[in-house]
Amino acid sequence: MAGYKETPRQKMIGMMYLVLTAMLALNVSVEILEAFVTVNDSVEQTNKTFEDKIDNLYGKFEQQYMINQAKVGPYWEKAQQATRLSEEMINYIEETKLEVIALTEKKTIDEIRGVKREDIGNRDSYDEPTNYFIGSSPDGSRGKAGELKNKINEFKTNMAALYAGEENANINLGLETDKEYHDADGAPQNWEMHHFYHTILAADVTFLNKLIMDVQNAEFGVLNYFYNNISAEDFKFDMINAKVIPASNYVFLNGEYEAEVLVAAYDSKQAPTVRVMKGVNTLTPNMYNNATELPGDSGVVKLKFPATEEGIHSYAGVIEVKGPDGSVNTYPFNETYIVAKPSLTVAPTKMNVFYKGVDNPVSISSPGIGTDLLQVDISKGNLRRSETNDEWIVTIPDEATGTTVISVSADHDGNMVEMGSSEFRIKRVPDPMAKIGGTDGGPINKNLLITAAAIIPQMPDDFEFEINYEITKFDFVATQRGGDMFTRQGSGNRLTDEMLTFIRNSRRGDKIWLENIYAKGPDGSTRRLGTINLTIQ
Repeated sequence: MAGYKETPRQKMIGMMYLVLTAMLALNVSVEILEAFVTVNDSVEQTNKTFEDKIDNLYGKFEQQYMINQAKVGPYWEKAQQATRLSEEMINYIEETKLEVIALTEKKTIDEIRGVKREDIGNRDSYDEPTNYFIGSSPDGSRGKAGELKNKINEFKTNMAALYAGEENANINLGLETDKEYHDADGAPQNWEMHHFYHTILAADVTFLNKLIMDVQNAEFGVLNYFYNNISAEDFKFDMINAKVIPASNYVFLNGEYEAEVLVAAYDSKQAPTVRVMKGVNTLTPNMYNNATELPGDSGVVKLKFPATEEGIHSYAGVIEVKGPDGSVNTYPFNETYIVAKPSLTVAPTKMNVFYKGVDNPVSISSPGIGTDLLQVDISKGNLRRSETNDEWIVTIPDEATGTTVISVSADHDGNMVEMGSSEFRIKRVPDPMAKIGGTDGGPINKNLLITAAAIIPQMPDDFEFEINYEITKFDFVATQRGGDMFTRQGSGNRLTDEMLTFIRNSRRGDKIWLENIYAKGPDGSTRRLGTINLTIQ
């Protein structure tokens, strides 16, 4: 069992990093800096893709564990440990990356979070990164680079311990730190000096991101090994759902509903076959030729029977599923169901009232009858199907009064059957309430009134429909100093500059009336709203 191998993209990124690092010894040009940014972007994108791939494998692993916890449990536990080790290592590298960037940019770590790599100003700096990673030790072993190397080796040791003693566990974890390294003059170097001595910040960030890619490589290799150790002779299920199996699909009044609730797992890549026959309790092999064969799709077979007669109906059959070894396994089943006359259900989605001039949604259904078989009529108004859902829309004309009745018939075997009716009251849409600054009258702060500066028509809180009224005109009335009345007419809903000036000059206790307020509704009708009596605080 080999570990996960690098993709051509990963190999290319690694080679580009080595080439760019070697060119640093010659010259740190703008072009090289930009090249590091490009390579770093590629590494980060590869890391994101690899993360999604690991999540996908982890999800499959979890599905197998949910299906057979006893068998998959030991491997699942080790897979979780591998993921925890990988997350801890990646988090450490991410924090190291933030620390060296913050140190070089002379900012806090919080200020660095979220900053794009191309926006880092000191990408070509190597003094601060070298001091950070190498420290005062001549070989870097006592600096951050030495600490990072120890963390990597500890990670590899802990990962290897998860599959120690396992058969054929030949996993290449990568992340080598003990290779022979040389500088530009051919002198030997250790891992710390080779990667972090006199290297610019852009190179350090790219290398740290490459380390994250290598950690993900190792994690995937370990996870993939444990996942493949789930026996190939076991059924592989990739879908698991809760299922309810009722004792009866029809319950009489004062009776009791009974059902079994269980978890069903199946393989969506299978195409099982069902043989079924109505009117029997068991389907034996000698009855197969007379049974109806139903092919499956995505691991599921859909069973449908036309309900042409009332009463209790029974059926039985077998489902045939191909096993991992190619053999066909047969599983019998049987069930009963009841066919009864349908009854009508009309449930208004707002209340037992239809309002004039608005769209009134109403839900109309009849148990056992498809909505396409229903014929719906209304005594007053118009009725149409909603374009967005299964509801119906009722509109009532302005001249209608009293009540209206919805009647429903259904096509049953070619004959129209009366299913029932329901009565609704017809009402006029209530008037909106005129408000300004959130109040319909009473004391109000002068500054709040000036800031609001507009009359808002607001529907009652218990009115469920969304209707927008528009203020067309109003009168502004107030008492001036000396007892004269100040009266101005406004157009629209906003107070005029002259009205606002009057408010600014008003004193505590002054009275203001906004009256003769008219609002236009969506149906074109005009309503006169109540007066707003205000007292300046």
